[in-house]
Amino acid sequence: MADERLTLTVLGMGCGHCKATIELVLHTLPGVCEVYVDLDARRVIVRGRGLNPPQIREAIDEAGYVVKQ
Repeated sequence: MADERLTLTVLGMGCGHCKATIELVLHTLPGVCEVYVDLDARRVIVRGRGLNPPQIREAIDEAGYVVKQ
């Protein structure tokens, strides 16, 4: 299985705490190997294998942020 990459626009992130929260939450999900958070661009890039995009979006939502559709 090849590595996958998912790029999401996430609203509500603005500081180092937000970045750390997103990274921590997403690293607990199956298949997630790497998380990159760009606060200025409001972008989250997730890399891994067997990623589950709905599960990733839900985890971000439950952490208090909004994934832009």
